[in-house]
This record gives sequence, structure tokens and C-alpha cells, in this order.
Amino acid sequence: MAEKTVRTRYAPSPTGFMHVGNLRTALYEYLVAKSQGGKFVLRIEDTDRERLVEGAVDVIYDTMKLAGLRHDEGPDIGGDYGPYVQSERKDMYLPYAEQLIREGKAYRCFCSKERLEKVKEETVGGGYDRHCRDLSDEEIQQSLDAGLPYVIRQKMPVEGSTTFSDAVFGDITVENSELQDQILIKTDGYPTYNFANVIDDHTMGITHVVRGCEYLSSTPKYNLLYEAFGWEIPTYIHLPLIMGKDPDGNVSKLSKRHGATGFYDLIDEGYLPQAIINYIALLGWCPKDNQEIFTLQELEQAFDIGGISKSPAVFDYDKLTWFNGEYIKAMTPEAFTEAAMPYYQKVFGDREMPWDKLAEILQKRVTKLTQIPEILDFFAALPAYEKELFVNKKSKTNLENAPVVLREAYERLKALPVWDNPSIHDCLIDMAAEKELKNGTVMWPVRIAAAGKTVTPGGAVEILDILGREESLRRLEIGLAKLEA
Repeated sequence: MAEKTVRTRYAPSPTGFMHVGNLRTALYEYLVAKSQGGKFVLRIEDTDRERLVEGAVDVIYDTMKLAGLRHDEGPDIGGDYGPYVQSERKDMYLPYAEQLIREGKAYRCFCSKERLEKVKEETVGGGYDRHCRDLSDEEIQQSLDAGLPYVIRQKMPVEGSTTFSDAVFGDITVENSELQDQILIKTDGYPTYNFANVIDDHTMGITHVVRGCEYLSSTPKYNLLYEAFGWEIPTYIHLPLIMGKDPDGNVSKLSKRHGATGFYDLIDEGYLPQAIINYIALLGWCPKDNQEIFTLQELEQAFDIGGISKSPAVFDYDKLTWFNGEYIKAMTPEAFTEAAMPYYQKVFGDREMPWDKLAEILQKRVTKLTQIPEILDFFAALPAYEKELFVNKKSKTNLENAPVVLREAYERLKALPVWDNPSIHDCLIDMAAEKELKNGTVMWPVRIAAAGKTVTPGGAVEILDILGREESLRRLEIGLAKLEA
């Protein structure tokens, strides 16, 4: 028999932004399929009408695109198993529920909201008391004739246990007495999340279901539905929790108090999509060797289900920042300039700058793109500074020699016929050699005068080159005036 094609699906609800946990689920669904030559399907689950957020479907598409997770089938590109939006499949669910009623595996429940509330208060564990489970045909018909609204519930076994197997957590057994008669179809005719999920997964040929381990306890409900229909049960892959670390070292489920948890929030904080995806891939999955940096294509080759851990993964912002820095270093100068441009514009507006030279001094120093404005602010305007900045023990500069050195450097630089990096470099290095000074003794006062701050990307030479002759000399004159005052 030919081996079945692996089919996974990412089925988000359009209820807002894409959380790190949702994104990891999507990534693992994608990798489970791609690592086995399978198909990755996008399905929009919009049956919970009260929680829908306008524009959220676009957020899903944009996030998937930015993350590089291309689906093989979906609402936008179609496929053989459509429609791929749950609300467009609405008419297919009721017949399945009615089939279960005919087979004695489900029933209509006419209980009012008030009665259910009362039962909830009076029952240990707050469950449903199965009041309508054994109504006579006559009682059912009377309620239907009276036009009473109803839900359709599944008849759960009340004795014994249900065991299911998970690719990560192994065999798990649940006592059937703990399971409630779950609702399959709501009074509005829409299916519940659990019921629609099973019907959709089966009719779309989904072979592997990947989701967070918080859904482990729901899995017996899914399996009992598969069994009720006599369908093949998919392979379950439940992912470990993602935790966040509090300042005091305590670990709890990742939430906004730990920092940005949405994909776009992280991008707004200056992280690159590729770095986020690479880092998230390792939150709960361990490659066979110690490789850490992966392109998406390399992940497709390396990923295997056996590498998924049961243990919770801790989201470490410092580690993500390290990944980001490595990705920034590896970019071409052109790609870096394109990514950095929104941040450049915060500093320079529409002014043209030598972008290639800025990339050269920034790429090896920046770990997040959001650092750029603060690092470069002195290029746009010389900050106010005290003359004490000219004093530096390591460079052997003080308030006595700094004005002398800066005056000499200023005169030599002013006389330069060509203003570029090599000319500025040779001018200052030659001066240090001739005057028998340490290079730093010359460079420090020049850099302080040019930048007005002690920590800068690039040294004196790079800064003067980027500022240009006119602005550089103007700033050196300001520095001299401070020192000679």
C-alpha cells in the first residue's frame, strides 16, 4: 500500500494578534509536513462569532508571509479540500451530528440557560447532569413542535477509560467518568470548536495534529468522536508550554508581563523575522547536533518529531537578542540598509547619508534595529557635552594636552586635499608618529569633539568621514572653543 502523504494544518481563529505560542505551533505544523515531504494547510476557524476581530485574518496572512511559512492549500489559494474557512463550511456539520443522533451516539438537549446555570451551581465540578440524554421520542417531538431551541450533545461513555497515544507525551489514559457530554452543535446552528475541528481534520485528510499541551485533556473527546464515526485517528503531537522568567527568577506561563509576546511586537522591538523563527524553532525542539543558526530551509531538512521535548521551554529575550545580532551580522550591507531605513529616518529624516559607511560601523555592533536611533543621534546633531569628556586615562589625554593635540589635528585635517577614510586615517596616524604620541592620544580628543559622547559606533576616522569636511571642522572648532575657554 502506498504510504499516506503527511498533511498538517494550521487553524488559527481570527481573534487578534499572533502570539509566540501560536507562531511556534504554525512553525512546527509546517516543519512536520515539510520534513516528510507533506502538505501544510491553512484553515481559518471563525465559528466563535463573538470573538472575531476585524482585520485579524489579514494579520494571519501577513504574519505567515513575513515568517516565510508558505501554505500549500488555504482560503487564498484554494485546494482540493475547500472551503478553507469554517463559516463557509457551516452546512456540512449538522448532517454529521444528526448521523450520530440516528446511531444513538448523540442527542438533542433542550435545557434552558437558566436550568444549566442552576445545575452548574448545584453539581460537584459544575458539570451538566445529562438531563436530556434519555428523553423519549415523544418528549423530543413535543419540544421540537414547540420550537424550543436546542444544542446537540455527544453521548459520552460513563464507565471505563479512554487511552490515546501522543508522539511527545506517550500513552495517556483518562477516566470516562470525568468527561462531560460535550456540545457538538450550538443553538445558532454553528458547530463547537471541538466538533468542527474533528470534522474538518477528517474531511481534509489531516494526518498529524500539532497543538499546545494545554489541549492534552481535550484529546479523549476528539478520539471518541473519531471512534463514533469509525474514522482513523490522526497522529497527535502536543507541544511543551512556553514559559517566561520574572525578574525574581520565577518561571510562569509566558505572558505580556514578561515582555513582547506577539510576532509584530517583537518586530517593533527591532527583531528580524528570520531570527524570531530560528529562535522559536528551538523552543521545545532539539536538533541532533549542536547547530543553533538555521535557515527555514535547513530546519525543513533537520526537523524530526523525536526531537520535541516534554519539558516546558523558557522564552529568553537575551538569547533571542543574541540570535538577532548574529542574523544582523550575516546580512549583506544592502539588506541591512533596507531593514535599518525606518530607523535611519527617525534620525536623519529624508536626508541622504553614506548608507554603506553607516552599515559598516553598525552591523557588527547592533543586536536590535531599535538601537540605531540612539546610537546614531549624534550624527544628526552634536549633543551638549562637558569638556571633562576629553580626559581619558587609557588614551593618556587630559585638559592640558587635549587642546594642543586637537588644535594640531584640526589644522592638519583642514589642509587635507581629499576628505575620505584613508586620507583622514593617514593624517592622524602620521601626526601621532611625528609627535611621538600614542594613537589614542590623538584619536580620543578628535572623536569627543566630533561626536560629543564617549561611546560611538566607529572611531574618530569613521565619524569624520561620515560627517564630511565642513561639519567635522565645525565640530572640532566647537571642541577647541570649549577646551580653550
